[in-house]
Amino acid sequence: MTPQERAEKSAAAMWAQDQASQWLGMTIVSVDEGVAVLALDVQAHHANGIGICHGGVTYALADSAFAFACNSRNQLTVAQHNTMSYIAPARVGDRLTATAREISLNGRNGICDVRVTNEAGTVVAEFRGCSRTIRGSLFDEGVENA
Repeated sequence: MTPQERAEKSAAAMWAQDQASQWLGMTIVSVDEGVAVLALDVQAHHANGIGICHGGVTYALADSAFAFACNSRNQLTVAQHNTMSYIAPARVGDRLTATAREISLNGRNGICDVRVTNEAGTVVAEFRGCSRTIRGSLFDEGVENA
């Protein structure tokens, strides 16, 4: 299995169980080893009390992209800690895209940067997540006998 095939199969296995990302309206645009791109069309129910996209929704999109990138090797991986900087507001009608790229993987510890942009390419937020690989996998790859 190629790294791309493993990433796609890992994403499919995660997506089948990811009620939160689906409920929020996210879609998977693409995945590869250490990389994931997710999108969300900001709707009225995503807006906060001042009429812009709720920061928690933007954070959830970045966090989900982070999760799909970190789990692309079919090894269960969870967040240790994350930070988010909000750069510009997202508005109802915007299409947000979160692009996650693993920038470091050392043993069981990883660092992944996620950039959230709108359809005009404006950077809405920057997210950095630190991950930890734990026991388990998303799907059974089986063992081939030689």
